Amino acid sequence: MRYEGTVYRPPSEADSLLIQATIGCPHNNCTFCGMYRKTKFRIRAVAEVKEDLRSARNYYGEKVKSIFFPDGNTILVKTDQLVEILNYAQEMFPHLERMTVYGSAKYLKLKTSQELVRLKEAGLTRIHSGMESGDDEVLRRINKGFTSSEMIEQGLKVRGAGIELSEYILIGVGGRERTQEHAIESARVLNAFTPDFVRLRTFVPWRGTPLYEDYQRGQFQLLSPHEALKETHLLIENSEGPFELLSDHYLNFAWVNGTIPEEKPEMLETLEHLLTLPEDRFRQADSRNL
Repeated sequence: MRYEGTVYRPPSEADSLLIQATIGCPHNNCTFCGMYRKTKFRIRAVAEVKEDLRSARNYYGEKVKSIFFPDGNTILVKTDQLVEILNYAQEMFPHLERMTVYGSAKYLKLKTSQELVRLKEAGLTRIHSGMESGDDEVLRRINKGFTSSEMIEQGLKVRGAGIELSEYILIGVGGRERTQEHAIESARVLNAFTPDFVRLRTFVPWRGTPLYEDYQRGQFQLLSPHEALKETHLLIENSEGPFELLSDHYLNFAWVNGTIPEEKPEMLETLEHLLTLPEDRFRQADSRNL
């Protein structure tokens, strides 16, 4: 197996076999993200991906149960090629239960509903999608490349194809100026297409990104721990679901996990308790170290 550059994967894919189908990210213009900033995007040849799958089979045997295909927005790969990769993976690993990729609304809209059904039939189980916010002004400022209405349209399309959808919300990415709009609009959009999973991440400035420079110049106001908890509370309070909400990242100030709407009261109670604790009990808002 060959890996090029730093390979990123969601925490939920920690036990998955990682096989790069793309290198870098085709958008690579989000103002907050530094993951692929210095990497030129390209799609790997199907033959290369198949060779890596064979190498993985020779190394791990046939009992691999989950595969994640990095890098960013692998959903962009032509449908025929991605189907070929998925089918071959199932040949190599007959015990596979899950195959997943990254895919944002910008690139999901390039797939028809019929193409998504083909991918589902070939074994694509779940798409991880960085929604970040449902507020159109925040989306414009962070340069996500799509609008909230496009996100809803694509979310409904993925759900209609029977593919699981895991959406990511970036707590604090709207700064102090847009914290209410960010929380309320994100809940509105999530309620409109109800992904299977909503995963929370807390924004911390990433050195070398435009948003980091804005933060350094004082043009972006980072949320304090209590402010981030209040934004999370507002998001959950306005969420109707049904979906599973997960706080599965070490940067979050609160570990709130459960199904919405059933477990919403317990999550809100947890957040309200955390808001009674002094802020110096939490990590520094701009620190990636715990």
